[in-house]
Amino acid sequence: MPRYTLPGPKSAELIKMSDEYEGGATSRQQPFVWDHAEGCTITDVDGNTYLDWTSGVLVTNVGHCHPKHVAAIQNQVGRLMCPYDFPTPERVTLSKRMVEATPSNLDACFMLTTGSEATEAAMRIAKRYTGRHEIISFYGGFHGRTMGAMSAAGKMGTKKQYGPVLTGHIQSPYPYCYRCPFDTTPDKCGFKCLSFLDDVVEANSTGQLAAAIIEPYQGGAGFIFPPDGWLSQLEQWCQANDVLFILDEVQSSFGRTGKLFMAEYEDLHPNFMPIGKGIGSGIPTSCLMTEKRIMEIFEPGELSSTTGGNPVSCAATHAVLDIFEEEKLVENSARIGEYMLGRLQDLQSKSDFVGDVRGKGLVMGIEFVADKATKEPSKDITWKVVDACAAEGLCVGVVGVYGSVIRVAPPLVITESEAEQSCDIMEKVVMGLQ
Repeated sequence: MPRYTLPGPKSAELIKMSDEYEGGATSRQQPFVWDHAEGCTITDVDGNTYLDWTSGVLVTNVGHCHPKHVAAIQNQVGRLMCPYDFPTPERVTLSKRMVEATPSNLDACFMLTTGSEATEAAMRIAKRYTGRHEIISFYGGFHGRTMGAMSAAGKMGTKKQYGPVLTGHIQSPYPYCYRCPFDTTPDKCGFKCLSFLDDVVEANSTGQLAAAIIEPYQGGAGFIFPPDGWLSQLEQWCQANDVLFILDEVQSSFGRTGKLFMAEYEDLHPNFMPIGKGIGSGIPTSCLMTEKRIMEIFEPGELSSTTGGNPVSCAATHAVLDIFEEEKLVENSARIGEYMLGRLQDLQSKSDFVGDVRGKGLVMGIEFVADKATKEPSKDITWKVVDACAAEGLCVGVVGVYGSVIRVAPPLVITESEAEQSCDIMEKVVMGLQ
């Protein structure tokens, strides 16, 4: 018998209220309503508990309601919350820490509020700096839901039926090796996705390329990781073609992949690095890391954000960085991630329906298929797993171009025992479908 029958009565009441008053546009992937959370454990309004494989959708990297994080926020709220367009000690010292933590060429920090705001700023500044207007992005990419970010999206669902997107956006294939767009394999393709980029530019560009924007792994498309070396070769392509390189680390940064930033894996030095989500660990915060030589084109006050760099967000991020250092969360992400990836790849070998398992650190994707030979995506099986996991006390979510990938992205404070217990639940659920 499942551990829980869902939704519980209080969750059912609130879900009904959500349907009536929230318009149905927000995501609701499992049939329960969160009440409170601590570390890696969620408690719903009916008192049921769940291990969290979502991090509140890749946000709470230091765990839910970490005491040091909460204390820093509470202290700052009592001191100063929002001076607009004036420096504060919190913002200035955080900018210094971010410059010191990111690739050496990134010597300027522009504080913002959301990931969309940061990616939009990167593309906007790139256009202004170069005097050119075209942006290259990639199939499956997700860079936010505002108009500029949406125009760079490679996921149809992000921009479906919104009318014309901004002009000047050029799309090229991303190396989704499990479902290769060129029907080849990494050992044979010679990075075909990259060499094909020249054909894409030749066919679509007017000679006005300003920048290329890319996620180091694609989150919304299903946690798709490029082959080793692919990103560094893209960076070289950008340099050779006088194209600014925007590495969108909104989701992949702050320890998620077993490094503080995924750029570290290939020693990348992008011209722009948008950062968000885990930076504030639940407090709306983002920043754009870039180069002073680029920012020098602006007069003081030309760039701003109403609540960007507010003292509460900055104090929260200072606490996040402190927690990372004190609790060695990057190392924990790499170590526990290696264990979980091994467990899930073992499950892949045993299951008739797990087509692919991929990831780095504590971000992985489990792709479900109806048949391993044909690789036919299966939303039906995916949602059966999602519902059964909830009933067993594991919170998971669905992503992917085909809606057939379960995200594995627990808070980076997850312990060995929590990792083992959660993998046991997933194995029980998946093998129960055989």
